[in-house]
Amino acid sequence: MQVEVRVYCGLESFIPGTKFGQAIPVEITENFTGRMLLEKLNIPEKMAFSFMVNGVHKGFDVVLADGDRVSIFPPVGGG
Repeated sequence: MQVEVRVYCGLESFIPGTKFGQAIPVEITENFTGRMLLEKLNIPEKMAFSFMVNGVHKGFDVVLADGDRVSIFPPVGGG
């Protein structure tokens, strides 16, 4: 099974060779969660604020399915 992952706003620095917003195919197994995906991508959970699956905000415990599109954003600050 495979999901498509896109990372933004500096999270790409955790995945060597990845650019901002680039689609990354990631192989997953059955019952693979968002939390497991963060671990596989070496992204610390505290760095992932917004986790979206197929355009819908989800928690890290969501179970991913083959073909899901995942977007991960860090917390952002403003002034």
